[in-house]
Amino acid sequence: MYFGWNLGLPVGGTLGLGIATLLIILLYVCFSFSYTELACMIPKAGGAFDYGREALGNAWAYLVGTAQLIEFLFAPPAIAAAIGAYFSLFLPGIDPIWIAIFAYLLFTILNILGVKFAATFEFGITILAVFELLLFSGLTLPSFSWEKFSSNPLPNGWTGALSSLPFAVWFFLAIEGVANVAEETKDPQKNILIGFGSALATLVVLCGLVFFSSIGVGGWEMIVYPESGASASDYPLPLALRKLYGESGWAFHLLITIGLFGLIASFHGIILAGGRASFEFGRAEFLPKVFGKIHPKFKTPANALIANTIFGIAALCTGKTSELITLSAFGALLLYFCSMISFFVLRKKQPERERPFTVPGGRILPSIALVLSAIVLTVSAWQHPILFGIFVLILGSGLIWARTAIFGK
Repeated sequence: MYFGWNLGLPVGGTLGLGIATLLIILLYVCFSFSYTELACMIPKAGGAFDYGREALGNAWAYLVGTAQLIEFLFAPPAIAAAIGAYFSLFLPGIDPIWIAIFAYLLFTILNILGVKFAATFEFGITILAVFELLLFSGLTLPSFSWEKFSSNPLPNGWTGALSSLPFAVWFFLAIEGVANVAEETKDPQKNILIGFGSALATLVVLCGLVFFSSIGVGGWEMIVYPESGASASDYPLPLALRKLYGESGWAFHLLITIGLFGLIASFHGIILAGGRASFEFGRAEFLPKVFGKIHPKFKTPANALIANTIFGIAALCTGKTSELITLSAFGALLLYFCSMISFFVLRKKQPERERPFTVPGGRILPSIALVLSAIVLTVSAWQHPILFGIFVLILGSGLIWARTAIFGK
């Protein structure tokens, strides 16, 4: 909510990104209900990787699990870049990338120290982040202008609207990480359902509020470009408040301060889930076994977390926030498509298996999620062919480590 989605405005405009977001909301509603059935039935740290393994074996599990890893590995460096950008408003003398690297190291250590402490911290900063988004909406909606909101609504035509799809995904990306902490959750069959339901409702409401309240202040260009000729910004909400209150206003400084908590909540939450995903890959020997080890004292996947951080810092140093978001979205969309295939296969193979939660409507919601994820992935690949080629290369590169686990010795 605090950044990233605004990078879809230069390509899609208000109308293009708005339509893309409505389509993605439908995808996530259908997917989340369907994925919850899988998560409650198979409460394991690997999430989609474990569901795919039970459904169609190791080769399918590799495809699903690698897509999940790409999502969880490329999203945090993009968020870290935004954390650096927000902090640089207070510390203009420090290069934002050093702030971002420090954040990476700090929150990796936090996650290594224990899941209970990490989860409690995550809950606290999430409450602050949600409060700040509600406050932001309250401060900006009275100044909402339909004329400004609808200005230049489709700058690149409908092709641009299609290009904005990965940035609409960013509003909801990694919600499925709820499932990856299943092995560390009390009564997962009950609490995973509560987690998914509350997360989805929160994101849908805040997505709508942020989209209208931020763009309606002065048009979409104002929350993308800090000044004429500047590159796209990683801090759109402060730009909206600056228009109303100036940089010396209390609201501007409050949003920057608490807004950091919003970025940290997303950053920390994906690091938490990503560590479990890499751990499960190592435990199943799809990565070197060292990644599947638990820290003897803290009982957390420390090796997996450290490896993810090293990779993330390297990706951060490229400075390609928009590209990182798109690669992460590719991973998410492939994960959603493959997970729905796993859903239908498990329904057929294991009809009598206990399902603490069953998706309402029978096969309707998972079918919609399957079709939409396939369409959005195909369209996104068409609009971003070079990045999709890189995505496919990354998918294939994992076979270096996973070939024995998939094909045998």
